[in-house]
Amino acid sequence: MKVEKVVLENYRSYSQAEITFRDGLNVICGPNAIGKTNLMESIFVSAIGRSPRTKNEKDLIKMGENRAYIHLTLEKKYRKHNINVEIDRSEGKKMNVDGAKISRLGELLGLLTVVYFSPDELKMIKEAPQERRHFTDLSLSQENKAYYLALSKYNKLLLQRNKLIKQVDFAEFSQTAYIWETQLADAAAEIIVKRRSFIEKIGKIADKYHREIAGAGEDLTLTYEPCSECETQEEIKADLLKRLEESQKKDYELGYTTVGPHREDFNISCKGIDLRKFGSQGQQRTAALSIKLAEIEYYHNESGEKPVLLLDDVLSELDEKRRAALLEATKGTQTIITCTEFTDGDCDHLIKIKDLIE
Repeated sequence: MKVEKVVLENYRSYSQAEITFRDGLNVICGPNAIGKTNLMESIFVSAIGRSPRTKNEKDLIKMGENRAYIHLTLEKKYRKHNINVEIDRSEGKKMNVDGAKISRLGELLGLLTVVYFSPDELKMIKEAPQERRHFTDLSLSQENKAYYLALSKYNKLLLQRNKLIKQVDFAEFSQTAYIWETQLADAAAEIIVKRRSFIEKIGKIADKYHREIAGAGEDLTLTYEPCSECETQEEIKADLLKRLEESQKKDYELGYTTVGPHREDFNISCKGIDLRKFGSQGQQRTAALSIKLAEIEYYHNESGEKPVLLLDDVLSELDEKRRAALLEATKGTQTIITCTEFTDGDCDHLIKIKDLIE
C-alpha cells in the first residue's frame, strides 16, 4: 500500500500544491511553521475522514477562502484508488472514492490504512484512559469494519440511554431502559471480544520491539482492563445486561451510564512498573514508539498489506539509538517523515516544503 500523489487546493497554508511520493522513505523537510504538518494531516484526513488536530473542519480551509480540496491517489496490491475530500464553509464536508459518494465514515475506513505518530502520541501512555481507548478504536476501526459498526452502534445507544436518564423520572427510566440496555450489551460484547484480541496481539509485538530498542531485559506489557471478565461473547452480553440493570439507580443519580466499554482502559507497564504513573519521559517515548511499530506489523499480519507510516516531527524527540531503530523498522513500508533537517542517512525521496508553498 502506498500514497502516490496528493493534490491540495486552499488547504490550510496551501493555495495549490501537488506532491508525489515514492516507495520507501519520503522526507518532507523545511523550517517550522511552514506547512509540513498540514501536508501530513491531509493524508490522515483522506484515510480517517477526520483531522487528528481539530474537531472544527472549517479550520482546514485556507484563510479567506470558502472551500478546500484534497485529492489523493492510492495504490494497493491489486488496484489504484482516488480519494477526494471537499470541505465547504457552508455545506460541510463531502467525500468520494473513485467517483462514488461516501455518506458514512465506515465506507472509507480501511481503504488507506495509516499509522500516525507525532509527539502528541505520548498522550496514549501518560494521560487519561480515553486516549488509550481512542488509540484502540482508531486502530481496530481501520482494520476491522465490523468493529467500527459495533462501536458506532454502541455510541448511539449509549447516547440514547444517557438522554433518557436526563429526560424522564426514575420510574419511567427503569421501565423503558431495557430497550436500550439489551442492544447496548449486545454491541458492547462484540467490542470487548475484539479489543481483547487486539491488545493481546499488539502487546506481544510491541514487547518484541521494546526489547530490541531498550534492551533484552526491558519487557513491555499491555494489559487489557475490560468492563467484564467473562470469556465468551454471549457470557459478556449476559453479564453486562445484568450489571446495567443493577446500576440503573446509581446511573440515574449520577446522570450518565457507568457500565460499559466506554469506561475501559489498558495498562502499559515495563518490568512491572506502570509507565503512566512512574515512567520517565524516555521510557514513555520508547513504549509509544514500540506500540506504533507494532501497529505496522499487526496490520500486515491481519490484512497482508503494510500500512502507510506517517511520522510527524518525531525524529527530534528521539535519541540516536531510537531513531536508528525506528528507521530500520520502517524498511519495506512506505514512510512519510516531516523534519526541519534530515541527517540520518539516505532517503528515497526528499521533498522541500518551501517549494510547495505559493
